[in-house]
Amino acid sequence: MERKAWMIRLNAEKVEEYKHLHANAWPTILDQISACNIRNYSIFLREPENLLVGIYEYHGDDLDADMKRMGEDADTRKWWALTDPCQTPLESADEGEWWVPMEEVFHLD
Repeated sequence: MERKAWMIRLNAEKVEEYKHLHANAWPTILDQISACNIRNYSIFLREPENLLVGIYEYHGDDLDADMKRMGEDADTRKWWALTDPCQTPLESADEGEWWVPMEEVFHLD
């Protein structure tokens, strides 16, 4: 198992919309996340900076393949069409990078 954390900025005018979407996440999206070997997934919001941090445990053997499979799912693409306009990559993101990975510097079980 690997723990992963990612960060992105949430657009100020989209905060309530984003919260509403995730309070009513589609069952097909939740099923797809699980099918791609992701467990214990949370998204945290820090206001007023509007930073989102996603944290999850990856329980599979090939993260790239699972993320590719997720990205090919029709419902996931529809979901992202709703959530992506709510977000802006951080200034430090590489070209084409959306959520940026974070380094784990401490963990206590």
